[in-house]
This record gives sequence, structure tokens and C-alpha cells, in this order.
Amino acid sequence: MDLLLYWIGLTAVAVNALTGVLDAGRKRMDLVGVIMVGSATALGGGTVRDVLLDRTVFWISDPTYLVVALATTAAVFFAVRGLRLPPRLFLIPDAIGLALFTIVGTQIALEWQAPWLAASLLGVITGVVGGVLRDVLCNEVPLVFVRGELYASAAWAGALAFIGLQALGMSAVAAAWTGMAAIVAARLLAMAFRITLPTYSERE
Repeated sequence: MDLLLYWIGLTAVAVNALTGVLDAGRKRMDLVGVIMVGSATALGGGTVRDVLLDRTVFWISDPTYLVVALATTAAVFFAVRGLRLPPRLFLIPDAIGLALFTIVGTQIALEWQAPWLAASLLGVITGVVGGVLRDVLCNEVPLVFVRGELYASAAWAGALAFIGLQALGMSAVAAAWTGMAAIVAARLLAMAFRITLPTYSERE
């Protein structure tokens, strides 16, 4: 599981960096701005998780994560700059990055002896904070705070499924793949069919 967790983490960093570049590109940022947005998107959620767990920040203890974030950001910038891309294109890799980081964050929290409920929420934090930073740096309301399709709730459901399946005896690897698939499916179905949570409203 540890090796799988490591490679999922690296993939999550690359995918989130990609979403950062695509979103920053819509704002016509230069290379420095894109690198800042891409790196914050790729590393922000895991950084907050590690601070909360009083754990050495993952990209400081293993600079490979930082290298992957910077390399992906630069490569995508030069590959797609000048192209006209659909404005919502970044939402698909964003769903994948959300799933990868949520499961990684949940498992790391469990390994650091966090209670199951706290571990699931730390997984959600790992999955969504990078996107929050991306949207704030791009001067947009973060997706997680916008009334719209399932986002953090999809991540939380996947994290709880991951924990629950392990409690029922499923291997950690199988539970991880199932949890990630559930998050991606929930997010994509929510976008396709406009599935939302109930909202608070006041009567006039």
C-alpha cells in the first residue's frame, strides 16, 4: 500500500498542477504566475493536512513532489499556450485530482492514528484546498463554495467509503481504487446531471 500511495500522490500532484495551469491560462497569466498557481494547486491541500497532523510537510521531506509539480506546470504551460481550450476543460482533471488526493490524505491520516471521522475530513481537506488556492489566485469564487454540483461532498463520501470498506475486510488497495472511482463517478455524474445538495433559504 505504501508504494501505491506514493505513486498516487505523485500522480495527484501532476494532475492538480495541470488544472492550475489550465485555469491560470484562462486568465492569461505569464510563466511566473502560472507556476505559482500550478504549484499552489498541486501542493496546497497536502501541506495543510500535514500541518494539521503535525507532520513534516510532504514536499519538504521528499522534494520529488515539488519537482513533479514544477515540471508538470512548465511542461503543460509550453504545450498548451496559445491554444483555445474549452473553459470547463480543467473540471475533468480536477475531478481526478480530487479523488486521488482525497484517498491519499485519508490513508495518511489513518496511518498517523487520526480517528476515522477526522481522517475522512483530512482527506477532504487534502482534496479541496489546492483547488481553493487555485481559484482564489485566479480571482474566482472557489468551486467548493459555489452553489452547484457535488464537490466536497463527493470527496467526503469517497473517503468514508474507503474507510468503511477497509473496516469490512477489503484490502487497503482495493478500497483505495473503489473510493477513488466513487469520487470521480460522483463528481462527473453531478456535473452531467446538475446534481446538487439542498441549499438554505429564508422565507420572505
